[in-house]
Amino acid sequence: MHTTIKNTTLQFLRDIEKNNNREWFNQNKERYTDAQINVLSFVEDLILEMGKFDEEILKLDAKKSLFRIYRDARFSHNKDPYKTNFGSSLGIGKGSQKAGYYLHIEPGKSFLAGGIYMPESSVLKEIRKEISMNSKEFLKILDAKSFRNNFRGLSVEGKLKRVPNGFEKDDPMAEFLKLKNFIVIHPVADADLAEPHVCKIFAKIYHAMQPLNNFLNAPFL
Repeated sequence: MHTTIKNTTLQFLRDIEKNNNREWFNQNKERYTDAQINVLSFVEDLILEMGKFDEEILKLDAKKSLFRIYRDARFSHNKDPYKTNFGSSLGIGKGSQKAGYYLHIEPGKSFLAGGIYMPESSVLKEIRKEISMNSKEFLKILDAKSFRNNFRGLSVEGKLKRVPNGFEKDDPMAEFLKLKNFIVIHPVADADLAEPHVCKIFAKIYHAMQPLNNFLNAPFL
């Protein structure tokens, strides 16, 4: 039986949202530790399931994949010291040069994600070239049944208003070339996190992301 996300883990995250201060956190450090252990165990099981379709995932260290709960508030108007979620980078991150997967656990806001987020300009240009030159292959991935059943399409966060320099304005793939991120998201309900076979279910959704990740990584192989 796989690990599931416990109600106590979600309750800890709800409580820290209401009590986002060091005094409360220190008084509830044991609850945080229990929640972190629960998420770590979950990610370990998830990696094993994902390894059935992507052996590279098995090289990941579940502990290193978890983001710290401590916020870097130096350059933010929000000075809360703690995050209200657990996040795990399974080969994806801000500024990453490779497409991968991401797990986000937050009461009422959990989701699975895949693709590449805020890549460097040189990487972004190569991906756009790949999309322009191999449009049929790219559209086939987006039109696949498993893709459409799990995702509403690519995120338009930060999308440009104009086709970027170096590409024709009338390029048939113009709308995709305006994207700055190539991310897909699958929202997850709190109840889904407690399903007995949740790791298998999530692995199946991540598997549906794999063709997109393979396409995004192709220029750099």
